[in-house]
Amino acid sequence: MSKIQVFQRNQDTIFWGDAITVLEKDIPDASVSLIFADPPYNLGKKFSKFVDRWPSEAAYVEWCKQWLDLCIRKLTDAGSLYLMASTQCMPYLDIFLRGRLTVLSRIAWYYDSSGVQAKKYYGSIYEPILFCVKDPENYVFNSDAITVEARTGAQRKLIDYRKPKPALYNSQKVPGNVWYFPRVRYRMAEYENHPSQKPEALLERIVKASSNPGDIVLDPFSGTFTTSAVAQRLGRTSIGIEIQEEYVKVGLRRLGITEEFNGARLRPPQKTCVRKNGVKQSKMPARCQGELFSQ
Repeated sequence: MSKIQVFQRNQDTIFWGDAITVLEKDIPDASVSLIFADPPYNLGKKFSKFVDRWPSEAAYVEWCKQWLDLCIRKLTDAGSLYLMASTQCMPYLDIFLRGRLTVLSRIAWYYDSSGVQAKKYYGSIYEPILFCVKDPENYVFNSDAITVEARTGAQRKLIDYRKPKPALYNSQKVPGNVWYFPRVRYRMAEYENHPSQKPEALLERIVKASSNPGDIVLDPFSGTFTTSAVAQRLGRTSIGIEIQEEYVKVGLRRLGITEEFNGARLRPPQKTCVRKNGVKQSKMPARCQGELFSQ
């Protein structure tokens, strides 16, 4: 689309337009504390009216380099970038970013498998995430805000005899770089009609760790606007960019910017799954029938 439309309410902004164009023209340099980028993966998925297939892998990587360079420009000196990508293309982007940022962590988000399983190779049940910073000596990382239970101390009650006075191991710890969060399923409250929606719990960890209240959090490929919704809930200022009208409407509703769009009321997905006496019903979407007993 040629014309960029902007929607704003309080501290939340939605840009309806192409990510590269918006980043170039509308986002000031050195203004953003945290960027979470989850672009199309070049796997042929259909996102509303767009199919994410580039002419070649090389063309896709070059496109990524364009918007990544712009994202780096938009980060503050203490800013952080989290990048998700396919397992196939992440090595290229990892090498590209190493010359421009410091990669502090390579994270694997893994989840439960479902649907058709691979039989001639090991099926993929994780997605990689890079955690990068502009300045390795000056960046935000709120470790106390994201601690998780440490089994050694909390469950196994093991004692650390290396200390001057033997004591239990800590019951809390900062998460390692392997994260488990369930994927968003049809029957979950946060579900939106999108082929690669990321869970709120995943974004909550990232936003809490790498930004402070009032900071600007940017998502250049907003999709269902989970990043913006989580940033809003946590008291950050959110900027979301999205090119597909269908998903812009999701963002307008989730962020409470407007209840109507072009005269039509914005409503969450109308789910038709029902369960009676533990038996799945016959007139259900196939995707729902496959999930009734997998949650």
